[in-house]
Amino acid sequence: MTIAESFGQSGFAQFINSLAGRVARLVVGLGLVGYGYALRPSQTGLVLMAVGLIPLLAGSFDLCLISGLLGGPWRGASLRGKGKP
Repeated sequence: MTIAESFGQSGFAQFINSLAGRVARLVVGLGLVGYGYALRPSQTGLVLMAVGLIPLLAGSFDLCLISGLLGGPWRGASLRGKGKP
């Protein structure tokens, strides 16, 4: 079993690709972008806004970046067993 297959079967992967996991990624992304915006005159604010875009966009487009980086499918639907790999 590869690392990507092992990850795809884990409870964390199942949660992060569920509706609740997508909402959690959206909330975390919005929180980081919002907090970064409040700190925008500093370098820290700019970095937080940039980092916050990652979970925000991943949740919006149903992408699983961890799975993709491990060699598995990028699409959340593929991890849930629906759709193309």
